[in-house]
Amino acid sequence: MKRPTLKMPLHSFNKSASVLAVSLLTVSSLSVHASGEVNVYSARSEALIAPLLDAYSKENQVKVNLITGKADALLSRLKSEGSASPADVFITVDAGRLYRAKEAGVLQAFETDHLNAVIPEYLRDRDGYWYGLSQRARVIFYNPEKVSASSLSSYEDLADPKWKGQICIRSSSNIYNQSLVASMIDANGEAETLEWIKGLVANFARPPAGGDTDQLKAAAAGVCDIAVANTYYFGRLGLSSKAEDRAVYDKLAMFWPNQTKSDRGAHVNVSGIGITASSKNKENAQQLIEFLTNEQSQKWYANVNNEYPVVEGIAPPESLAVFGEFKSDTVSLSVLGENNRQAVKLMDQGGWK
Repeated sequence: MKRPTLKMPLHSFNKSASVLAVSLLTVSSLSVHASGEVNVYSARSEALIAPLLDAYSKENQVKVNLITGKADALLSRLKSEGSASPADVFITVDAGRLYRAKEAGVLQAFETDHLNAVIPEYLRDRDGYWYGLSQRARVIFYNPEKVSASSLSSYEDLADPKWKGQICIRSSSNIYNQSLVASMIDANGEAETLEWIKGLVANFARPPAGGDTDQLKAAAAGVCDIAVANTYYFGRLGLSSKAEDRAVYDKLAMFWPNQTKSDRGAHVNVSGIGITASSKNKENAQQLIEFLTNEQSQKWYANVNNEYPVVEGIAPPESLAVFGEFKSDTVSLSVLGENNRQAVKLMDQGGWK
């Protein structure tokens, strides 16, 4: 499959620019005239969020204090800190994790006219506890030398015996896979989803191992012919400075599943944001979230993260635009969290390790 050569987007990873931008992390770099502050716990790394926080700080004269860490570790920290937590804002990835934060009582509900206007309902919590910041799709990647696009159709089809020994996907402990299964429970019911899991497991080329990038590399190396992964991992490979990463990108093609007129569309998920229950700076937290969902911020955030904006009408980064438009599943992402426990149970019953 011949694709246009990818060029690094204007706001993509630039080491020197990132170093300058993260200066907001030091108190000395902030204006002494700052009117208040806002404390952010982020599961996105500094380079992927700090420049936007820096821009917000400068524009609004609000000091931003940032702590980054692993998603589950930050949630545990919020829970253990309780009402004494200094955090005002929590940024994490996947609706399943956002649901866990909501259920743990570490977030508070809020809404604004701006957020209700720019973020589609299905990309935010139905009760207002969190809002999407960027989208990613979990789709099918394949080796065109081994698989014809015309033989692919849907997630459900991946359980067909014709794919025996040909599929790579990460483990059932991965929240991205759990959310995919949760969406299938909503679409097809528990019984049908369990049978699908059994069929999918029977088609594994190898026991699940590694992350999404490992699945893509395995497909390019011939370990399997098909891989399931999030779109941004593929975009990163295409923009990588490493020749071996770009070789993986060139070897594979992307397929959008469930695209027929009567079907639900490709599974999407989000990185998202919420205000903590312990927030002492709610007004600044709310202002920051609105800033992160304005047009300029959405363009920057999508470009740097190789993800799709959540605000409609904003074009995706070049790394994803080359794959064209697609139909996305518009099931409320709240459902992914609500179905998570059952999804894990079915994955265990179906033998997905």
